[in-house]
Amino acid sequence: MIIRDATPNDAMAICKIWNAVIAETLITFTSAPKTPVEVARMIADRSSLFLIVEAEQAVLGFATCGAFRAGPGYRYTLEHTILLRDTAQNQGVGRRLMSVLESRAQASGARCLVAGISGSNDIAIAFHAALGFAKVGQLPGVGYKNGHWLDLVLMQKNL
Repeated sequence: MIIRDATPNDAMAICKIWNAVIAETLITFTSAPKTPVEVARMIADRSSLFLIVEAEQAVLGFATCGAFRAGPGYRYTLEHTILLRDTAQNQGVGRRLMSVLESRAQASGARCLVAGISGSNDIAIAFHAALGFAKVGQLPGVGYKNGHWLDLVLMQKNL
């Protein structure tokens, strides 16, 4: 297993993982599939803050972070996304990927990472808590997808 910077050539594999989550779960509030062009642009914009994990030349997952909110007052705070294929979960892959992402974020000048997690995603909440993220807020019913009103749980980790 290796963790490396994503390249635009990884966009299609990333879309497969991301779009399955979008289509089949309530763990993201978006219902619009990601396109390879959109993901390739994101990879180019975030450079060292867009990572993939692969084994045997197959992408198992990715992690990235970008601006938490617009405006210079938030420049030291990043919000991240991490998604893994089902077959890569519960094997320490996510922990290793997040460790590298946290180091990269800190090296870029970030002071903290924020996770915006669907209240229906107990696994992600527990995962982040195990990594030292603290629950700092919950916004009831702010997301809507597939006929469900969803809470947004905010978790934060200072780097």
